[in-house]
Parts: sequence; structure tokens; C-alpha cells
Amino acid sequence: MGRPATKPTKLRDGFYLEVKNAGSGAIKLRRDTKEQMMAAAEEYRKSKQVVILGEFKNDKWVD
Repeated sequence: MGRPATKPTKLRDGFYLEVKNAGSGAIKLRRDTKEQMMAAAEEYRKSKQVVILGEFKNDKWVD
């Protein structure tokens, strides 16, 4: 195996939410529109913990 990455990954423009199971690591999901993000959040809320991170644009968080 190689060395781990030293630079943080660059995020693409879009709307982000974080999904995780209780007691485990989280993953970030990206959607193109706010409506798609909210629909995904409602779907994942049934079985997982969801945190809405907001909009990421031009390498900065908008919200």
C-alpha cells in the first residue's frame, strides 16, 4: 500500500449532506439542486442520521 493522501480532496459545486449510522463514520453526498438534496435527506432519515451541510460554491460554503 502507498502513503495516504496529504492534500484534502476538493469538493465540487453543489448541495451537500452528511449521512451516517449510529456509532460509525459518515459519508458526504452531493446533489445538484436543493430540492434533490432535501428529497435525499428525507429518504435517508428513515434509517440513518442526516446532517445538512449546505451549498458549496467556488471552494467556499455559501450557507
